[in-house]
Amino acid sequence: MGKMKMALEFIKIKRTGLLPAFLCGGLLASMIPVLNMAARSEVYVNLPQPPLDILLDGNWQTMAMLNLLLTVIGACMVYHIEFADNAMEKMRALPVGEGWMFLGKSLVLACMCIVVLLIEIAGLAVCAAVWFESRGIMWTELARNAGYMLLLLLPAVMLSLLVASLCRNMWIPFGIGVLGVFAATMMPSGNFALSLFPFALHFHVLGEQAVELGAAAGVEILALGAAGVATQKIRRWFQ
Repeated sequence: MGKMKMALEFIKIKRTGLLPAFLCGGLLASMIPVLNMAARSEVYVNLPQPPLDILLDGNWQTMAMLNLLLTVIGACMVYHIEFADNAMEKMRALPVGEGWMFLGKSLVLACMCIVVLLIEIAGLAVCAAVWFESRGIMWTELARNAGYMLLLLLPAVMLSLLVASLCRNMWIPFGIGVLGVFAATMMPSGNFALSLFPFALHFHVLGEQAVELGAAAGVEILALGAAGVATQKIRRWFQ
């Protein structure tokens, strides 16, 4: 039964344009390091750091911001279809708990984020192959960073969905999400406490405090997931 409920969420996204939006967003983000290297390769190719570190230092902040904006947009889109034409009220007549719906949408959005990150990693690999050919492509490091990036993005996914699930008007969670993203860009990266803000986590890459930030992200994912499920159940009791 649980698998059927999850599968239902993947069927719903056909109505949203979610996949094309994330594919286009991933392609746009993957072009950032390519265009940056094409325009300013002389700034980077002679640096002594490993190629992946050079590419991430020069491009990841912008790429991460695009990922977070995609996440906010995606969360608004997947819940907008539930509130449009009173679909949420109709769903309550079916044996589909809103808590399961929240988890299903979280899984859908996480899968979309995986697609985006794979496209971005491919873009970084192309840059490493073209401009750092003599140093080789570190596939293991690419895979490790991709997994870490996904882990640090998931708290923003859960928080965006939680906010979107509480607002019938999709522009409200969109505005809140955009404010959260830009607030995160203003936070000093060296401050560990501020780095725990869900929208700020994704701006970090593997390095110092990687274990601490990864553990914090795991706790936030569980806490926000539990809060999302509980909120949907409580709201259903009062409606």
